[in-house]
Amino acid sequence: MAKPVTPAAKKPLPPAEQARIAELFARFEAAESDPRTELDYDSPFTLVVAVALSAQATDVSVNKATAKLFAVADTPQKMLALGEAGLKPFISSIGLYNTKAKNVIALSRILLEQYGGEVPLTRAALQALPGVGRKTASVVLNELRIEPAIAVDTHVFRVAHRLGLATGKTPDQVEAELMAIVPPPYLTRAHHWLILHGRYICVARRPKCEDCPVADLCPSRHLFVRD
Repeated sequence: MAKPVTPAAKKPLPPAEQARIAELFARFEAAESDPRTELDYDSPFTLVVAVALSAQATDVSVNKATAKLFAVADTPQKMLALGEAGLKPFISSIGLYNTKAKNVIALSRILLEQYGGEVPLTRAALQALPGVGRKTASVVLNELRIEPAIAVDTHVFRVAHRLGLATGKTPDQVEAELMAIVPPPYLTRAHHWLILHGRYICVARRPKCEDCPVADLCPSRHLFVRD
């Protein structure tokens, strides 16, 4: 079982740094007040499946696959009836599809046998499902506004470091740091803002600083822009 992430001790930040972080997230909110996952879903079950399928795959590729899959199997009952053999052709374009098919069918069976076909919306129960690790559970709980969580993928990891929000060397360390310093009003949305910012603005090779709404608050700006 994955070890829980222990929140970093909340060391008092200098007033200027508190103001910078608050302004940074206020600008993200001004640009998009209700950010959501770009994965397509219409129920907790389809959300869990979509997020599980998205590991090491793009949201675009997952949405393309699930558009056809969820048209025929959008409940645990229908997914189990489809079976691994029936599921694989729908997701064969997604990486690790054999393992993912096995996990999706297994979790569908557990949902039917143990939870009456409903998705248990607690972290411990979610993480106990096949193919649902801490990051997947965090995405689901945060997307459904059940529990503030910041799932750290490559985008969040990169943006958190560039914006001076974290220094951790592992995703768990960065998650703990972010959870400790993001102002409470923004916690349920910070995950999406950071992912979207990394996906479209603060990209890996050549960040689009000229289009960045927080460029003047970014301690890494000098690495990419010559004033």
